[in-house]
Amino acid sequence: MTATGPTPTVPLSVLDVVPVFEDGTATSALRDTVALAPLVEALGYHRYWVAEHHNTTSLATSAPPVLIGRLASATTTLRVGSGGVLLPNHAPLVVAEQFGTLEALHPGRVDLGLGRAPGTDPLTARALRRAPDRGHDDFPRQIAELDGYFAPADPASGITAVPAADGRPELWMLGSSPASAVAAGALGLPYAFAHQINPQASAFALERYREAFRPSAHLDRPRTLVSVLTTVADTDDEARTVASPYLLGKIRMRTSPRFDAFPTAATAAAHGYSSAERAFLDELVEPQLIGSTATVRDKLAALLARTGANEVMALTVVHGQGERLRSFTLLAEAAAAAAVPAGGDGSVRL
Repeated sequence: MTATGPTPTVPLSVLDVVPVFEDGTATSALRDTVALAPLVEALGYHRYWVAEHHNTTSLATSAPPVLIGRLASATTTLRVGSGGVLLPNHAPLVVAEQFGTLEALHPGRVDLGLGRAPGTDPLTARALRRAPDRGHDDFPRQIAELDGYFAPADPASGITAVPAADGRPELWMLGSSPASAVAAGALGLPYAFAHQINPQASAFALERYREAFRPSAHLDRPRTLVSVLTTVADTDDEARTVASPYLLGKIRMRTSPRFDAFPTAATAAAHGYSSAERAFLDELVEPQLIGSTATVRDKLAALLARTGANEVMALTVVHGQGERLRSFTLLAEAAAAAAVPAGGDGSVRL
């Protein structure tokens, strides 16, 4: 399987949750992810991030640093990283050691995206030793501690995160609310907004981020990306069909006590959708990048005009490696056709 295509005008990246389908396993999903990364690199994609989830059998992303190392070894120019490491689940020192090691082995190619959600259920959160009294107010302190380990060692602290002090990965803050946007801006960090989770808040959150932004050692002006649920095919109907395993999965997540794996394309095709289910899916699909190349081109241009984001990160959960690569190929074509230049202030202008 090869991948070639036009160079996107708008920087494109990938967010991979390593989906597990009913006819596959977590092992096969991980191998598919490693095989996919060099193919999207050949298409001109900029970053490849993997998420963090625990006790979630439908998503094989429980160990981002391990997977990131394998992805870095399978590629040459692609930035690889976390979308994100859920920092309250971990000791900042351990995260610094892990990502310091990744940066040492793959200098200039490692991103450390940080989130504060548990990424799992309360029982598993406790098993991860997530402190029960640790609230959101502790998150900035954790980031400051983590960031400190990437600075030259302070003899007074008595702790050195080896080899973190030799090289710092690119730090990002992740979020899906205006509150996280303000926090990222105040810290002077680049900000990644989860449009696939909260599309109604995207433009407002990124505006709040820019208002709150203060230059830092990391960044002298705002930098943003939006992650978007994306499926591109030859026609709008085909894109909806290709996306149907994920869409049916979303219905099952809402109605089933346990969600073990995403349905296959055949299972999704055989499902009889109720009127309420169709209405739910219509509402879910409309703000996302799902459709033909022409439809996604127009949706992408409109999204960038509303948000001013510098970069788009595609979350593509479809059944079959070929369909997934096809979607990324057509997205690159749509982005090239959108021809959206970057403005001088770091935002994106049409």
